[in-house]
Amino acid sequence: MPARRFDRERVRSVRRAAEKTQAEVAEALGVAGTTVVGWESGAAEPDQEKLPQLAQVLGRDLDDIFPRFGRPDLTDLRCDAGLYRYETAAVIGTKSDGPVAGAEKGERKLKERYIPALAQAYGVTEDELTRAQDRSMARTQGQDEDEAEAAPAAGEEPPRTLTEKIAFLLDRSYPGQQPPGDAEIADGVNAHAGSQVVTAKGIEELRTGTEEDAPLIVRQGLANFFGVTPLYFEPSEAVVRQVYEGLRLMSAANKGKVGRVRGRGLGAEGLPPGVLSILNDLADELDKADPDSNG
Repeated sequence: MPARRFDRERVRSVRRAAEKTQAEVAEALGVAGTTVVGWESGAAEPDQEKLPQLAQVLGRDLDDIFPRFGRPDLTDLRCDAGLYRYETAAVIGTKSDGPVAGAEKGERKLKERYIPALAQAYGVTEDELTRAQDRSMARTQGQDEDEAEAAPAAGEEPPRTLTEKIAFLLDRSYPGQQPPGDAEIADGVNAHAGSQVVTAKGIEELRTGTEEDAPLIVRQGLANFFGVTPLYFEPSEAVVRQVYEGLRLMSAANKGKVGRVRGRGLGAEGLPPGVLSILNDLADELDKADPDSNG
């Protein structure tokens, strides 16, 4: 589980910059003053469930002050929502948190009827919650999490909206790294355009779906920033599907999983033979460079 990183020195620095005392922070969080003292002294760390509220009290974005490097599993999503596991029973309408506990431990998947309520409570889409569940299952059942990520879920479709396309790139293009923020993406788009054509707020609106379309120059800048063909951001579903499959395979290549993905094949609606040939050549080159990477 890629838990968020708690840096006591950074918390203390941010608190002082916000001109808040330890007692004020403790009161806002509903904990004893000695608790915050302990966090900042290194004697203890807050529960992961407390970090969202602590970030809010300090006036900082959760990802900024408590970064996570890696994609979240079910436990991470719940903690990011500031919910303790026992509180999820009320969310899904059961007497206990057993269904959530079982899914977080990778023992059994959530029943379909629980997914919409949990996704809403966690502030994510149902697809994001399902992917997080797959990570929890892969981790505890001895399956390679990267391999599980490379394989599409049953019935999975390529991203269609601009928001879905950006989310897919952020999720798959930065294995083991923290994805770029809205300001960094906006700077890259503007540099490509040669002028300011979008702001960090504008990128945020595209990423979250508040804004559903963008001018051609912005879409071209996004493609340049993420290193994909501009056709990826066009409405043609056939082209997007091909780029999507290519990105999925390239993501696997970056993680040393090309051989496994290639072995499964892509199906009738996968990559054209020419593109697949290129990727297979890449896989062969990777095998030669590091024979053990695909073992």
